[in-house]
Amino acid sequence: MKKYIRGRYSDLERLLETARPVPIDHSSRIVVFSDLHMGDGSRNDEFLHNSQLFETVLEKHYLSRRFSLVLNGDIEELMKFSSRSIAQEWSRIYDLFLSFRTNGFFWKIYGNHDLGLLEEKEYRLAPWLVESLAFRYGSDTILLFHGHQASALLNESSSIISRSLFYLLRYIAKPAGIRNYSVSHKSRKRYVIEQAVYDFSNRSRIISIIGHTHRPLFESLSKVDYLNYRIEDLCRAYPSADHEQRISIEDEIVRLKEELDGCYRKGFRKSLRSGRYGNITIPSIFNSGCAIGKRGVTAIEIEDGMIRLVQWHNGQLHKRVSNGASSLQEPEECGLFRVVLNEDRLDYIFSRIRLLARSKDEARPYEAGKLKACPSFI
Repeated sequence: MKKYIRGRYSDLERLLETARPVPIDHSSRIVVFSDLHMGDGSRNDEFLHNSQLFETVLEKHYLSRRFSLVLNGDIEELMKFSSRSIAQEWSRIYDLFLSFRTNGFFWKIYGNHDLGLLEEKEYRLAPWLVESLAFRYGSDTILLFHGHQASALLNESSSIISRSLFYLLRYIAKPAGIRNYSVSHKSRKRYVIEQAVYDFSNRSRIISIIGHTHRPLFESLSKVDYLNYRIEDLCRAYPSADHEQRISIEDEIVRLKEELDGCYRKGFRKSLRSGRYGNITIPSIFNSGCAIGKRGVTAIEIEDGMIRLVQWHNGQLHKRVSNGASSLQEPEECGLFRVVLNEDRLDYIFSRIRLLARSKDEARPYEAGKLKACPSFI
């Protein structure tokens, strides 16, 4: 294997260099899920709470609409359960995963919690198991990887340290009743990982889609920019709208204005900044969140040249999920509710990256703690 230059981004560069290429275009339909943490169906199985929701969304919406499927790491929770017990409990979910091959493609990226699958000779999804994917969208690249590779401790997924930590947690910490180490519960560590991926993506002028931190991310417009954009878009639609549509637009603009005023009134200076370099957002990192959130399941969709962050729930979502999120609409055909948290055109996003991202020689680390995220659903 090629030797890579050691340094902060050496493992991320390796992932980009060795990623399995997958051509996509404007007509592609793809959904990305991560962090299911499937167990044995017992009360300690974190996936159990949203399992029916996830299965319904996958089968009744994405499979029927001919989406391709990518699972971006930590699908099985091998730090708590054996792969055999997981496969026995969720065999129908595995069947559902494989059904997506007829739609276009199915790939499964491994993370730090399902790293042990590399040594499972009879693992059902082994032929589709990879460490990273590279969507080739024309001349541009979308890199998909779990995200633990950006951690200082886990920066080599095949290293002795990473594998030793995996088996330490599974065979010593778990039987002893010690809670698993998880970056999803450490805010500072989440920011460090996200920032490392953000900086690497800008240096490489690519989009990165990760999981691992369980934080849904859509790094395109800032909150203030997005609210202004939505208000302007609604104002343009107003003259040609009918009476009922105008009432709906008026109500939505009132809500958006109140939210925008709140950004200034409460002194949310982070909301007023657009990005990292000279107050300009570079939309280079996205995170599909997780499927074990208390308020639903989040995912990244790529469809008709658009990329969007969505949340699925069963209608019992009381707290507004607001980062420019759409207001609650009628349930989808599958009987569940889908909320678009944010969306934008891929061509626009890549244009921003090409025009605004620094070159590798110009790149410099940015200040900690400034990465904007959609609300966490953990």
